Amino acid sequence: MARHLKLLVQRWSSRVFSVEVDGAPRYFGVREQLRGEPVPPDVFSEVQKQDRCYSLLVCSGDRVTGDRFHWELRDRLQTQLPPGSGLRSMSSFIPDQKGSLLKGYFLQSQAGNSSLIEDILTDLEQRNPVLVCSYSQSEDGQQWTQCLWYQSEENPVRFCVVPSETPKHHPSVLNMINSDVFYSLEEACDVLKQCGDIIPETRSVLGMLPSSLDARRKPDFPVIVIEGLDATGKTTLTESLRDSLGATLLRSPPQCLSAWRGRFDREPPLIRRAFYAVGNYITAEQINQEASKSPVIVDRFWHSTAAYAIATAVTGPVSNLPHEGAEVYRWPGDLLQPSLVILLTLDPEERKRRLRSRGLMKTDEEEELDHNKLFRLRVEEAYRRIVGPACTALDASPSADLVLQQALLLIRAKCHL
Repeated sequence: MARHLKLLVQRWSSRVFSVEVDGAPRYFGVREQLRGEPVPPDVFSEVQKQDRCYSLLVCSGDRVTGDRFHWELRDRLQTQLPPGSGLRSMSSFIPDQKGSLLKGYFLQSQAGNSSLIEDILTDLEQRNPVLVCSYSQSEDGQQWTQCLWYQSEENPVRFCVVPSETPKHHPSVLNMINSDVFYSLEEACDVLKQCGDIIPETRSVLGMLPSSLDARRKPDFPVIVIEGLDATGKTTLTESLRDSLGATLLRSPPQCLSAWRGRFDREPPLIRRAFYAVGNYITAEQINQEASKSPVIVDRFWHSTAAYAIATAVTGPVSNLPHEGAEVYRWPGDLLQPSLVILLTLDPEERKRRLRSRGLMKTDEEEELDHNKLFRLRVEEAYRRIVGPACTALDASPSADLVLQQALLLIRAKCHL
């Protein structure tokens, strides 16, 4: 651990630090020496003169262990820290360098709480793979100094805190592939295999995979995927298409994984996304089996898995998403490609009205869609940017019968049914 931290600190002044404020990142950097007049970064603009700030960055060399620790650390801090600590998500990264991302948290102490907070952070630092920094301001409040705790108090490592330009890429963008979004069965399985000792259910999940899997085999009959947010009419349309086309209806994630969904939904993103990625390959095998006999309708598939993962990993406005044509939007090379993907779209207020009328339980991500407009916009745009195949949008606001007729026209034109 000490060697790992030493290597990190050697390039510390090359790093950019990002703190989430009101759902969007605010950036700052550090320098060994200050050049020019001091300017306090935005993230410190509302900090009172007597307050101090702190950051914790998870530095585990093992990404599964590190992701689980980072996920559990928020609950631990929320339980232990005094009220008013303003706990926020943060990260540190070297711009344009893949694999440089460190995740953590940023907080501040109000007058009189510094000793208690520092005791909590000292205990965390001594027992866990975290790098703790404290931030103090000059008498005039214009200059902030960052102090790294990993060396002795007699020889602390200090840096001047400076504003930073918005980087070309959001911190998560360069670290998404086979982390937030998986592009091969092998990568997803590797993550779950690493969890076998701490999550015994992973063995059962992996056991659902067939011994021989040809997820890219071209099916005999067309495969039509229906995508869209909850309450856009997917269930009604997929069932109507099944009856109209004499098709088989499948759903993703597959029913065989339903017993373990609640368990994996409580895990950090890396493990949760790997679980749903494996589910797509199990669904692909089911599609192959059924498409040898009849057309297949699928309620959600890889588009949903990827769109929600991308929109969750990236914060702030749509402009923070990976650019159109980026590698993150490509279809996995070892996964069955549908014949057609229809994306149901609906006015946000009408979708909320339908959700209220249903009165059903919603996932955490659907709850986030309801109160976070930016998250909804990122999900919708991620859907639109995925290619290989891309989505064909269909307005879901008319009556169910009319939406069905429009969907059938698209299917007959594309799939010749």
